[in-house]
Amino acid sequence: MSDNHAPVLFQECMDALAIRPDGVYIDGTFGRGGHSAGILAQLGEQGRLIAFDQDTQAIAYGQQRFEGDARIRFVHANFARMAEYVDTLVDGILLDLGVSSPQLDNAERGFSFMQSGPLDMRMDTQNGVTLATKLANVSVDELTHVLKVYGEEKFARRIAVAIVEAMASERGIVDTLALAQVIADAQPVKDKYKHPATRAFQALRIWVNDEMGVLRNVLDSAVNQLKPGGRLAVISFHSLEDRMVKQYFRDLSRGRYDDALRQVVSEPRMKSLGKRFPSLEETEQNPRARSAILRVVESL
Repeated sequence: MSDNHAPVLFQECMDALAIRPDGVYIDGTFGRGGHSAGILAQLGEQGRLIAFDQDTQAIAYGQQRFEGDARIRFVHANFARMAEYVDTLVDGILLDLGVSSPQLDNAERGFSFMQSGPLDMRMDTQNGVTLATKLANVSVDELTHVLKVYGEEKFARRIAVAIVEAMASERGIVDTLALAQVIADAQPVKDKYKHPATRAFQALRIWVNDEMGVLRNVLDSAVNQLKPGGRLAVISFHSLEDRMVKQYFRDLSRGRYDDALRQVVSEPRMKSLGKRFPSLEETEQNPRARSAILRVVESL
């Protein structure tokens, strides 16, 4: 595995975390360790980093890359479970949502519509249900909902009908390329700026991994894991994720006044530190960063 993967919004994340040499930090999505390496570079001997990833390949790579560095501890688990593995409050948490480039580039993981791969899409290949199994048991109505809500796909029902019919046929859908073709054939109008399967594959990945449910859980967990003054930085890559993060941060940064009681019933828990976007230079070097948004809050 290569360590040439460029972490998105790298310097912006380092600045947002305001890393203290003796602090304790969580990288909720280790990936290929780009952000973790940046955090470790600013930690002293007493500093600590806990790196989570549900991908066993990422954990194995990280243990090899940072072998002998006692400041970092790896946890093979979904980041929403951080409270189970971290028994102390921390100074900062970074969550980089979505699929890492190595996962996308490895056809065997089933995330790519450009290469032949199995209908899998699980981020944790040791747990969960594969895309093939879910598609074999899904109804047209449920799949339409998945494509419309998670992929914002305007031809959701056409595509859902086509997929369900193809899965029930004698040949079935044998791999990701075949699935991408079914999706493309079902669309009466194509977006000339995007592959026809882009939105549908995003929706199916979110569905297989319950990404929106996991995001809701991890936001709650992360907020409760921070010390006063600790910071939470979240990178999202599509509008559904960003909308949830934005609304959650907004609610936490506002107190609530009860008109009936004529008193404040909850104080603000967080202070918003705004949002950041990739520079033009970064998006030119790494096109996958184009849709990234970093939002940051500080615990009060």
